[in-house]
Amino acid sequence: MPAPDPLTTPTPADRRPASPAAAPDPRTPGAAAPGAARVGGTGVAALGVHRAAVRRRVAVVAALVVVLLLAAVASLLFGSNRLGVDQVLAGLTRTGSSTTEAVVWGSRIPRTLIGAAVGAALGIAGLLMQGHTRNPLADPGLFGVSSGAGLAVVLGVYVFGVTSTGATVWFALAGAVVASVVVFSVTIAGSDTASPVPLALAGAAVSALLGAVTSFIVLTDQQSLDAYRLWVVGSLAARQLDVLAAAAPFLLVGLALAVANVRSLDALGLGAELARGLGENVLVARLVGLGGITLLAAGATAAAGPIGFVGLTVPHVARALVGTGHRWTLPVSALVGAALVLVADVVGRLVGGFSEVEVGIVLAVIGGPVFVAVARRRSLVSL
Repeated sequence: MPAPDPLTTPTPADRRPASPAAAPDPRTPGAAAPGAARVGGTGVAALGVHRAAVRRRVAVVAALVVVLLLAAVASLLFGSNRLGVDQVLAGLTRTGSSTTEAVVWGSRIPRTLIGAAVGAALGIAGLLMQGHTRNPLADPGLFGVSSGAGLAVVLGVYVFGVTSTGATVWFALAGAVVASVVVFSVTIAGSDTASPVPLALAGAAVSALLGAVTSFIVLTDQQSLDAYRLWVVGSLAARQLDVLAAAAPFLLVGLALAVANVRSLDALGLGAELARGLGENVLVARLVGLGGITLLAAGATAAAGPIGFVGLTVPHVARALVGTGHRWTLPVSALVGAALVLVADVVGRLVGGFSEVEVGIVLAVIGGPVFVAVARRRSLVSL
């Protein structure tokens, strides 16, 4: 066999891989690190997606503001006495006839403002309730607010003979607050506040008890029955600005507590244990949130009576529009709730003629099918 030629046979040095000088050295200034272009492109794409989502959410909020303004204008124009735009403007500036001024300032403006405030309060209270209980079927009524307010109204008529709307609102406020305190006291007395299940059970039990007492009183006293059946349907009719003035402090403080509870709600949505790991005080978060629910629902129920389906369906609509982050769902829930109540009130005036249909009845008719459609879409009811 011929000997290998040393000039043509590769040496071990020739078999080594190419010098790393061929690849860019990440320690060299100006050299791109491996994968840097890929990571940078991903970051730019994520930033673009985030900005697009923010723009979409801002557009949704702006559109809802327009819808709410249109609903408010319709509330001022339509009713048993239809007014033109010029008549409404004349009534607002007190330059029109005495009849027009009486209709605008005595009926249309109070019920428009009360309807918007009640709808916004119930929408936010429903969002907080579903967030804290992690139950997509929860609404403020689960906390005993409506039952407590109803019993207080009946007791006001039965014991003190109070029948005026301005006096009834104070009894309703007191009853709603007391019922909520009882529910939360029962919850923290026998279980860990980190679990939402005892809260729902305590609310259902207290609501059933208060409802039974209310039924017993109204079945034995005709005057109490008459007052209760007019209040329990939920109405904006015959409400004056003094009703809104009485409920406004409760609504404003409840709104402040709801805003302060936004960050905690996002953390609690991950679970109580993980929220603690993120530094959240679960007990304080529960207290702040449930305080907001109590004040918002109490003020709304005292002003207009128990109005259903708003606190139940509005949070699902808000999450469908802007996602699950409570920083966005809270204002959207307020806008959707306010517009929904005003539109339902206008519909009740138009379909009822001179004997208008109460807003609580209209919302029950509309809200039932709407919530069935919402519940059938799993993506909307998941929290």
